[in-house]
Amino acid sequence: MVHGNLGKYSRSVSIIGIGATPFCCIDDDPEMQGLTEGEFFGHAALMAMADAGLEPRDVDYFYHGSANPKFFNFAATPNMQVAEWFGMRGKGSIHHSEACCTGYVGLEEAVMDVASGAHDIVLSGCVEMACGLPVQGKPAHIRRTITTDDVIPDLEAIMDRAYTRALGGGHIGQDDWIDLYKNTYGLTDEQVDEVLNTMSYHGRRAAALNPLAMLRTPFEEVAKQYGFDDPMEYLRSPFNPKTTQYLRVTGNAPSADGAACVIVCPTEMAHKFSKKPVEVLGIGASCLELMRPHNEMEITKEAARQVYAATGLTPEDIDLLLVNDFVLPSQLLAAEEVGYLPRGEGWKWVLEGRTAFDGDRPINPHGGRTSYGHAYGASGMADVYEAVLQLRGEAGPRQVKKQPKTAMLRGFGGGQNCRIPILRALD
Repeated sequence: MVHGNLGKYSRSVSIIGIGATPFCCIDDDPEMQGLTEGEFFGHAALMAMADAGLEPRDVDYFYHGSANPKFFNFAATPNMQVAEWFGMRGKGSIHHSEACCTGYVGLEEAVMDVASGAHDIVLSGCVEMACGLPVQGKPAHIRRTITTDDVIPDLEAIMDRAYTRALGGGHIGQDDWIDLYKNTYGLTDEQVDEVLNTMSYHGRRAAALNPLAMLRTPFEEVAKQYGFDDPMEYLRSPFNPKTTQYLRVTGNAPSADGAACVIVCPTEMAHKFSKKPVEVLGIGASCLELMRPHNEMEITKEAARQVYAATGLTPEDIDLLLVNDFVLPSQLLAAEEVGYLPRGEGWKWVLEGRTAFDGDRPINPHGGRTSYGHAYGASGMADVYEAVLQLRGEAGPRQVKKQPKTAMLRGFGGGQNCRIPILRALD
């Protein structure tokens, strides 16, 4: 594996506006039924503009991210197909696609653009309509139900055809890192199950307080529906069956429709637009193909090394961590790999409730993928949205106990892409 280095930006860049839609399935939500990708993206973009006190004419350029626009929306050059929805006709734009890492790359693209001096005010947004598929020959708002037969052949496309595609894109590989962790630190299967169920439980506690989250029913209520007084008894029961050796249904992220956007500008201009701008200190990056064993662990380690070296920060400086945990064990494993939790001991912190949104080392206070929902390309940008809310102290009842100054995000997607931004609230 070749290691890279992250240099200093030519000029500092800060986030001045954020916007996000609820994560939902539009067919199940009366308020969302009939909306299209353009309307979702446009809603989030206009929210971000309003948050920064900007009009479309003030934005110089925009980035559009979607994990799989051809599959989910039958769209090529989708940036051109959403621009009309938020007043960007004629403005320059780019589309990019990095599977579930798309949102984090979207932040990186916008930051590098402004840092280079090419533009001063840049919007970056991501959208995915992952609960259904377009109907050929029909308008965009008419969609059909998605099936496993639709998904599996397409999911395999994230792997190269030369060596790894024959492995398939199913759940088997999702146990890779947690199995290594279990064997390295001597956990039993029962202990792993308890740790994962505890993460599910605390994620749902946070999501229940988040109006944008997809699954908001507390597990106490779900448990009662199945005859249990204790939610943990429900979580370890056959009513929450295992889908792999370690993962249960509640440890897998539900697909969602949703969008999120940010607006960035030079830090020297930031206070003109926001009372609480958030500086992007750096973004580590690493990519490694799936044929490499434990690739998620390796690229998380490398991206974290880069951003710590570039910013001069250490894990002790991080007050809040958000992790792309569409495979639930990643929440614990990435937290240890970036040094936010002690290596080999983090599972105990989970069981003690210390990683819950109201714990002393909070992770994913928005609910995480398994309760917030997973709109693939948009999920990473929704993480940025949540991090900025928390750094501003504007997250309401799920605001973490100690006001955070510095947040880290571990983005991972497509089994091969990793980005790790560090954000800091400006005084």
